[in-house]
Amino acid sequence: MTSTIIWNSFHLGAFLPPLDSLFSTQGIMVMLLAAYAVAMWMFLTSAPKVHTIMVSDLEVARQFYEGLLNLPVAEVPLHYYYNYEQTLGATGIDPLYMSANPSVTTSAGLNGSDGLWYQLKKNTQLHVISGANFGNKNRQRHVCFDHDCLEQVLMQVQSRRMKFKVRKEKPLNFLVKDLDDRVIEMAEVSN
Repeated sequence: MTSTIIWNSFHLGAFLPPLDSLFSTQGIMVMLLAAYAVAMWMFLTSAPKVHTIMVSDLEVARQFYEGLLNLPVAEVPLHYYYNYEQTLGATGIDPLYMSANPSVTTSAGLNGSDGLWYQLKKNTQLHVISGANFGNKNRQRHVCFDHDCLEQVLMQVQSRRMKFKVRKEKPLNFLVKDLDDRVIEMAEVSN
């Protein structure tokens, strides 16, 4: 009987570290790193997906997204307070999409929390920033690198029964009119 108890404790002890090594400096550091990894995983999986659209005029964009599409204003996600987008390489803007006249854009700089924030879907937000140039015939232009984002905006336009015209499927490009009869070009930029 004692050999059975010793044998069972031997198997159990093989999988558990001794308590003195668990509470050693190295053991505590391993536990802290594991807790930090779990906390970061929970933070990143709960963070909303963010789509960014560059526009030629933030005020016209505000009227379009809040007034016509009736998108609710969203809080800035926590990971944008810490310049998360700069770590992804979005610090520089391609000069192709910048206005020829830099004074036309309404935002002084591109900080993570600058611009307009809207709730597009339950866990999806739309970040609208200035930086796009005006299109043909001085059209308002909204430029995006994400096809899914523009599809969601197009669905919003269709659900509001607004006039629109799809010019191209790939990359997605469509025109829509706002209340002031301004034509807004929504363009996907393929990478």
